[in-house]
Amino acid sequence: MEQPNILLLCTDQQRFDAVGASGNPHIDTPHLDRLAADGVLFENCYVQSPVCGPSRASLMTGRYVPSHGLYANGVDLPAHERLFTRDLADAGYDCGLVGKLHLGACAGGRSEPRTDDGLRVFRWAHDPYPGSSENAYHRWLRARYPELYEEALQQGGHGFDAMPTRAHYTHWIGQETIDFLRRDRKADAPFFVAANFFDPHHGFGAPQEYLDRYPLQDVPAPVTFEGELATKPPIHTEASERSYAGAAKGYAEYSAAELQEARRAYYAMVSLVDDEVGRILDALEEEGLAETTIVVFTSDHGEMLGDHQLMLKGPFMYDCAIKVPLIMRWPGLSQPGSRRQELVQWVDLAPTFLGAAGLPVPDAVQGESLEPLMRGADVSWREWALCHYRNSGNPYPDPAHVTMLRHGRYKLVVHHGSPASSRERAGELYDLETDPQELTNLWDEEGHRETRRWLQEMLLDVEVATEDRSAARVAVW
Repeated sequence: MEQPNILLLCTDQQRFDAVGASGNPHIDTPHLDRLAADGVLFENCYVQSPVCGPSRASLMTGRYVPSHGLYANGVDLPAHERLFTRDLADAGYDCGLVGKLHLGACAGGRSEPRTDDGLRVFRWAHDPYPGSSENAYHRWLRARYPELYEEALQQGGHGFDAMPTRAHYTHWIGQETIDFLRRDRKADAPFFVAANFFDPHHGFGAPQEYLDRYPLQDVPAPVTFEGELATKPPIHTEASERSYAGAAKGYAEYSAAELQEARRAYYAMVSLVDDEVGRILDALEEEGLAETTIVVFTSDHGEMLGDHQLMLKGPFMYDCAIKVPLIMRWPGLSQPGSRRQELVQWVDLAPTFLGAAGLPVPDAVQGESLEPLMRGADVSWREWALCHYRNSGNPYPDPAHVTMLRHGRYKLVVHHGSPASSRERAGELYDLETDPQELTNLWDEEGHRETRRWLQEMLLDVEVATEDRSAARVAVW
């Protein structure tokens, strides 16, 4: 296939297990399940940060968080960082974006600053809530459904979360993407288009017809046990009481009934996204583009959803926060219905897209193309995954800086204190083979001291190996 089209479907805050094909019998995602049956499901895809901005910057640059510099939400991506969409556009691709981008600060009505991104079509809408006047969804909503817009304003954020399906942000993303496929793309050029959904991000609300799909008694309870937080670093207890960035209630502020309602709404949001994915895939077929288009479904990070007595996101490195769905259908290459267990990462997507387009991968890109894994090759692959959190929006007393290394059956999570502090370092160590739900912290267990030491040494080696050394050395000195 010469220069295939690329369709990127990306959600916000969707856990790896919030897809039926990933083994969750409680969630309804028939269209994503169909996509997985037609393509490859990567069972161990890790993002580079548990919060949006840093993670999305790693996707768009193919670089780890310390390299691209967008270390926390509210930080702008440095203007010199090159996005893979710029390379695609320079090679003749017609590039478009619908929805969220989040490579810059967007709070307080701020319009996200654009870099040289190569995106000809730019229908930017950071989220469904009132904010920047440049929010394309709000412009559309005010023009198409003024009465619903005014009604939602009176209800606050929940009014936009529970908007009827025909006027919902998620439906708008689906329709704008379909419009791109049917009439807005350049017919004589390959295309790349990113459909960036906001759901299943908090606040926890959805159209009533989707909530009705999930009786409360059928929604599984959170994964935890009484006294769990006493075995985890102190930041977990603080976060349980007061959630990330003060954006919503902490776990401790929820009643049992409220928590189940939030989990029900999360599942409903996923099903709403799934239906829009189905509409987009149908349009791809109807336009005769399915056999020439690589389709990718993924998410920028996960959601705690009450597991481990935590909500939302923040300085947490549990799989439900940093492991995400990754489904890829590459006509003529991928083996339908196959699954890969390798530790792949979001930095791997940019080189995959560039390689598919027949373009060289810049030296600054730190990921590896997934193409060999897609075609089922038995290749040597990196045995680790790396994730960073650097004090992004903390309402907590002390700065939170956390680094995660996943290697084989183990996960090491280091909570960094001040170098001048004499207090004992806090951390987490999990054996995912015997404890896949990450309930038992082995950090201080005497029988695992050697494993912890070995992983800490390996983390240092990985951090050195992922330093940005792309600048050319032009002379001996």
